[in-house]
Amino acid sequence: MANVNMAVDFGGVKMKNPINTAAGTFGYGWQFSELMDVSALGAITTKGCAAEPWEGNPAPRMTELRGGMMNSVGLQNPGVRAFAEQSGPWLADLAEKGTRVICQVAGHSTEEYVRALELFDELCPWAAGFEINVSCPNIAAGGAACGSTPEGAAEVMRACRKVTKRPLFVKMAPVRVPEIAVALEEAGADGLTIINSIQGMAIDVHTRRSRLCKPKGGLSGPLCHPIAVRMVWEAVQVVDIPICGVGGVMTGEDAAEFILAGACCVAVGMASFAEPDASVRILHELEAWAESQGVSDINELIGAFEC
Repeated sequence: MANVNMAVDFGGVKMKNPINTAAGTFGYGWQFSELMDVSALGAITTKGCAAEPWEGNPAPRMTELRGGMMNSVGLQNPGVRAFAEQSGPWLADLAEKGTRVICQVAGHSTEEYVRALELFDELCPWAAGFEINVSCPNIAAGGAACGSTPEGAAEVMRACRKVTKRPLFVKMAPVRVPEIAVALEEAGADGLTIINSIQGMAIDVHTRRSRLCKPKGGLSGPLCHPIAVRMVWEAVQVVDIPICGVGGVMTGEDAAEFILAGACCVAVGMASFAEPDASVRILHELEAWAESQGVSDINELIGAFEC
C-alpha cells in the first residue's frame, strides 16, 4: 500500500489513482480480466462506440514501427446497444469495485455524436462519464475534421452537453491544441484527453505500397511521448479544466512526466499491446515515484514542472 494518497478528480470522475486506459487499446476491459486485476486501475476508457455498428477498415489495420506502431482500424465497433448488452454487466461490476468506467462516443457528425451519447446515457447507468472522440484520423467521412478547428470541436461539445449531466471529456487531435482546448472549455467540457494518435505514413519499400490499408494511419507509442507531454503542458497554460495525458506511456516515469506537465491522470495505450498488465506495473512505478518525491498526496505534484 502506497504511503502517498493517489486519488485524483478528473472533472468530476473521482479516481482512486491516476491510471486510466486509452480508448481503443484496452477493448471493453473484460478482455484483460484474466491477464490482470483491472479493478486496481483508477479508471478505464472503453473502445469507442457509435449509435450504429461500424465495420471499420479492411486489413492490414496495424503495423509495428521503430519506437511505436501505426493503425488504421477505423473505429470498428458493435454499436452502443450491443456494447451495453454484451459488456454492461461486467463493467457494472467493475464500477462497483471502485474503478471508474468512461465510455468513448464516436460519430461522423454532430448528429451522430448526439444520438450515440443519448444511447450511452440511457443504457449505461454504471458509466462515470463519457469521452467524445472528435479526433480519430482514420474516418474519411469527417471524424478528424469535427475536432480540427475550435468552431467544429465546440459545436460538437455544445450539442453533447445538452444530452447528459454526467462528466463529458473530449479526446483531442494533436492540432491547434491550446485554442481548441479553450473553445472546448467554453463549450462545457469537464476535461480533456490529450492527445490522440498523430497522422503518419509507413511505406513498404519492396511492394511500394502502404503498410496499412490506407495511405495514412494513426501513429502512437513512445516516439509520440515528448509531443504529447508538450501539448498537455500547452493546454494547461490556457484552461482550468483537468487533463488526462495520453501518448507513449510505457513506464511510471513516463506517467510522471504527464503529471508534472499538469495532467491529473494518465492513460496507458500501446504498452498494453506489448504487455497486457502494463497499466498495473505503471501504477506501482508511479506510486514509487510519488513516494520518492517526499509528498503525501500526488495532487501536490500535478503541474510541478519547473523550467
